[in-house]
Amino acid sequence: MSWESYTKQFAHYLKLERSLSRNSIDAYVHDVELLAQFLELKKQAVTPLTLTTKHLKDFLHYVNELGMSAYSQARILSGIKAFYKYLLFEERLESDPTELIEGPKIGRKLPDTLSYPEIEKLFEAIDLSTPEGARNRAMLEVLYSSGLRVSELVSLQLNNIFFDIGFVRVIGKGNKERLVPVGRDAQKYLKIYIDQIRGKYPHKAPVKGNESFVFLNRNGKKLTRVMVFTVIKNLASAIGLKKRISPHTFRHSFATHLIEGGADLRAVQEMLGHESITTTEIYTHLDREYLRQVITEFHPRS
Repeated sequence: MSWESYTKQFAHYLKLERSLSRNSIDAYVHDVELLAQFLELKKQAVTPLTLTTKHLKDFLHYVNELGMSAYSQARILSGIKAFYKYLLFEERLESDPTELIEGPKIGRKLPDTLSYPEIEKLFEAIDLSTPEGARNRAMLEVLYSSGLRVSELVSLQLNNIFFDIGFVRVIGKGNKERLVPVGRDAQKYLKIYIDQIRGKYPHKAPVKGNESFVFLNRNGKKLTRVMVFTVIKNLASAIGLKKRISPHTFRHSFATHLIEGGADLRAVQEMLGHESITTTEIYTHLDREYLRQVITEFHPRS
């Protein structure tokens, strides 16, 4: 029997036997679906009845690398443990592969993941009345909206922004290209910056060789990675944020918030530009409309 069949029966059990709410049932089922998606991405023909402790450890290691908070990891593990308790209750299994798995300590939060309210506070601390503020808002909105690496952000070019379809073309590691959706708010601030600020007084026109880059400094040159780090550090200080954050924090937060919101691992992997977990092959290409739907449905700022 497939993962889908077992999860449907699990949902039925949670409704009738446990009398859980629809939201609670959906959360439990989503936890199990994340595990199934991970195994599919690893190309491992594992069923709920053949899952081992090693498979589960690999999965937990993977969601940790995505930057999920200890709390989120513990909650996902709790859902999976509940699923296997159900299988034991139904006598589908004789032993529980989750029994020896311990969750992360809740008190030890990862320093490089921001909550959505923290993201909002950082954005609200930006002074939009200045040219630098307008640029910084657009820059961080794009960083969080699309999960870009800082190198991808500073190298983003004007001809790789497609407002008509809501995507940007990104040149990632190994010079590999991918198309990533851009959220509504990010598009809004990006348009304001490009149309009203970039290359206009008091900033200088783009210096020769820098004309195509989206984000420029006040001298008309391509923004550096160090400058992006500095902007984020100063904003964190302005709002009294104690966490040590960097541009990569926004990438981790992008992935975490999508998955916690209900997005599927394959779509998040595609947008992050990650390679396969076990090989150097890129994950199966997903339809652009599907990726746009994921952003619209699950990203906090869409």
